[in-house]
Amino acid sequence: MELLKYIFLGFIQGMTETIPVSSSGHLMIFKEIMCVNVDFDTIAILTNFGSLIAIIILFWNDILKIIKGFFKYLKTKDEKAKIDYKYAWMIVLGCVPAGLVGLLVSYFDVFDKIENNVKIVGFSLIITAILLFIIRNFKGKKEDSKIGIKEALTVGCFQILGLFPGISRSGSTIVGGMTQGLKRDTAFKYSFMLYIPMSIAAMALEIFDLNIDPSLIFYYICSIIVSLVVTLLVTKWFRKIVNNGKLIYFSIYCFIVGLLVILFL
Repeated sequence: MELLKYIFLGFIQGMTETIPVSSSGHLMIFKEIMCVNVDFDTIAILTNFGSLIAIIILFWNDILKIIKGFFKYLKTKDEKAKIDYKYAWMIVLGCVPAGLVGLLVSYFDVFDKIENNVKIVGFSLIITAILLFIIRNFKGKKEDSKIGIKEALTVGCFQILGLFPGISRSGSTIVGGMTQGLKRDTAFKYSFMLYIPMSIAAMALEIFDLNIDPSLIFYYICSIIVSLVVTLLVTKWFRKIVNNGKLIYFSIYCFIVGLLVILFL
């Protein structure tokens, strides 16, 4: 039974990390429902690591292409590599707004009093639902090469919303990208290019909050592996949903779950 708890939490993380429903919000909901003796903060950090590895695997070819293009342009000024060079800087720029706000939030413990309030998650899910509903029919034309300072900063500012407990980071950044006229898959890819450095930075800040129990190492590993595998599968599926313009399904889901949380938890 103890092992099943950790497998289940890894599954929840993997299912909700990359789709626009807020993984942290769902972990808080299940924490409220399950009433089990589990260190949810430690589990959240560890299972997020599993999701991070999954995203790196999925976008490995893109990551390598961007890195190679960046250094090739620095060295040779090759025009073909300039797109990757620019894109790399747009990733950095897109991380700046949420990065700065995240540091301030962490330093001043801005969410300290509300981060365990499940009602807040309910309202946040409804906000996510509204954002997804607004852009349900958006279909931009801009590709990777068209992401400039304006687009990067706009998506970066939308990413700030993802710092709030219960608001989906992937949802807010995809919404931000689509409001700037990015193609659906372009917005999807850019969202997860921002996710990688932001997730690494968040884990670096949270690593001191880890409370590892040596007797639970096997359970931790199982939870991470489940999170990794499920994230891989769900993200591939989610990409198809985004490209087919079916984000309305997630809008409906977030609204229903948010309402249920407000009314019953």
